[in-house]
Amino acid sequence: MCRQQWPRTPDVTGAERIIDLYERHSDAWVAARLRESTLYERAWLDRFCALIPPGGSLLDLGCGAGEPIARYFVEQGFAVTGVDSSPAMIAKFKTRLPGALAFVADMRTLSLKQKFNGILAWDSFFHLTPDDQRRMFAIFRAHAAPGAALMFTSGPKHGEAIGQLEGEPLYHASLDVSEYRALLDAAGFAVVDMVAEDASCGGRTVWLAQLRGGKA
Repeated sequence: MCRQQWPRTPDVTGAERIIDLYERHSDAWVAARLRESTLYERAWLDRFCALIPPGGSLLDLGCGAGEPIARYFVEQGFAVTGVDSSPAMIAKFKTRLPGALAFVADMRTLSLKQKFNGILAWDSFFHLTPDDQRRMFAIFRAHAAPGAALMFTSGPKHGEAIGQLEGEPLYHASLDVSEYRALLDAAGFAVVDMVAEDASCGGRTVWLAQLRGGKA
C-alpha cells in the first residue's frame, strides 16, 4: 500500500484502470517481483497456512503470475486455485504453475460454486473501491469452507492512496480498521491477528481471520 495521504473521496475512475495497468505492465511487474531476493511475506503466509488442513484447498484472489506466493503454497502441498482479472497474468501463472488451476475472473463478481480452506487477497483487495471492498465480504463467505482462513492486505485507515506502476498512477483504497472488524464479524469471521503497517512486511497492513464455528 502506497504511503500517501488518505483523502476521504475515492477516485473510482482510478480503480477502474487497475486491470488495464496490470495487463499492459505484466512483464515489468513480474520481473520486478522476481528480482526481490527474499519472500518477505513468509511469516504471514506461514501463519495463514497453519490454519489450513494439510493438502487443503486455497483460493488466491489477484494471484498475478503465481510467483512467489502461489508457488510457495504449491510447494507446501496445498491445492491452489488462482484468480486474476488480467489475462496476461493468468497466462504467466499457467506457464509457471501448470499443476495449479487458474481463471481469468473479476473477484468482485466471483461465484465459483466451490468452497476453500483458505482465501487470500494479498496486494489485490486494496485496489478495489471502498464500496467494492464492502461487498467482497459476502464473496469471501460464499467461498469459505468450515473453519476457513482468510487473509488480505489493506490500508491503515479510511481513504485512498495513489502509488505508481511503471510511472502510471496506481489506485489503492482502504476502509477504517473498525469497519473491517465489523464486516469480518458480520460475515462470520473472527480476527486472528491484524498488524497495521507491519515493518517486517514492507509496511503492509495485514489481516488474518478465520471462519467461526466450523460452519460454512
